Amino acid sequence: MELATLAPLLVVVLFGALAAGLWVGFALIAVGLVAMVLASSAPVGMVFATKVWGGLTVWDLTALPMFIWMGEILVRSRLSSDMFAGLAPFTARLPGRLLHVNVMGCALFAAVSGSSAATTATIGRMSVPELTQRGYDPRMVIGTLAGSGTFGFLIPPSIILIVYGAATEQSIARLFLAGVLPGLMLAALFSGYIMLWSRLNRARMPEAEPPTDRGTAIRAALRLLPVVGLIVAVIGSIYAGVASPTEAAVIGVTGALILAAITGGMSWATFTQALHAATVTTCMIAFILAGAAFLTVAMGYTGIPRQLAAWIAEMGLSQYALLAALTVFFIVMGMFLDGISIVVLTVSIILPMVMQAGIDPIWFGIFLVLVVEMSQITPPVGFNLFVLQKITGQDIFRIARHALPFFGLLVLAVAILSVFPQIALWLPGTMLNR
Repeated sequence: MELATLAPLLVVVLFGALAAGLWVGFALIAVGLVAMVLASSAPVGMVFATKVWGGLTVWDLTALPMFIWMGEILVRSRLSSDMFAGLAPFTARLPGRLLHVNVMGCALFAAVSGSSAATTATIGRMSVPELTQRGYDPRMVIGTLAGSGTFGFLIPPSIILIVYGAATEQSIARLFLAGVLPGLMLAALFSGYIMLWSRLNRARMPEAEPPTDRGTAIRAALRLLPVVGLIVAVIGSIYAGVASPTEAAVIGVTGALILAAITGGMSWATFTQALHAATVTTCMIAFILAGAAFLTVAMGYTGIPRQLAAWIAEMGLSQYALLAALTVFFIVMGMFLDGISIVVLTVSIILPMVMQAGIDPIWFGIFLVLVVEMSQITPPVGFNLFVLQKITGQDIFRIARHALPFFGLLVLAVAILSVFPQIALWLPGTMLNR
């Protein structure tokens, strides 16, 4: 079958399967089956079995369930309340005051959970009622939380970076380190916007609270030490070369169990709940990875990735033009698919032309995650929007309007990263130089 006919047919099969309610992993398998039958005489069953087994028996993927489990343990601990109480005294004097707790709290929790939805839900359950009660503008409370919740995708240990690394055979340790500085840059952009907004909208800010004495500030800082210690243990062990990402994940789970036990947030019931939730999430991702592994090899048989890469090369697009086109493409995809599905569905087709354009695959992983973060706050399928809808009871389109400035800041972050790629590549480079 001609590629001009096959490619649109596969798109119709994919969206038809998704519209019919088929799980994403099985929808990818269905597309792969159609592609193999129509474009190749290879034995479909043998190819399917080989690729699915090979795709799910990658050693680096063992870090995935461990980091998911670590996040599930901490979601059920007192971590969020400790972070709120610990951060509040240090943000009270900044322009925007406690609105910064959403940004800093999400950044800290993202560094120990790896999940965008978990970050939004955990911090949101604590900060939304607290900030609303203190008189902060509900639109900014929701907007800052929706935007900052996306940190779970970028700041390591990121589940989606593990998926990208496994799908593209890139170093997960380097991807983790590459996400650190862009994550801090994004947090700085969000905090900067809060400061500017608060200066321009003084009437919508509540009265300043009494200053915190030094003793209270010190006690608050002590409540942050366990969280910071866990982050340093996980990321620091990878950077120092002491542990692989999988070993660091074990360190993280052990630390999370100890923290939960010390703070009184761990019982047999919560332990089994965390383990069950981590198992369900891991199995869901495993189905998607299995489907993506089969679809990747099926696409190779069709020749679509090669033809697409050649077509892009013939267009003579500059790197910036290519990245701009991909940004628009991923934003549109994000309106209908979740982040992990976007990565595994597109990376086998997109990566060859990206590498042909001379773009570093580690840098592209961070670019891709930044763009996919936008999908978390774009309707109709924005997972952070659904989480916030459950917390606030507001319509997801209203929540999306509140999050719109932070969507714009994500676009700005992509532009900055494109102009200054060393923001992502410098830290992994220092690890390799040692």
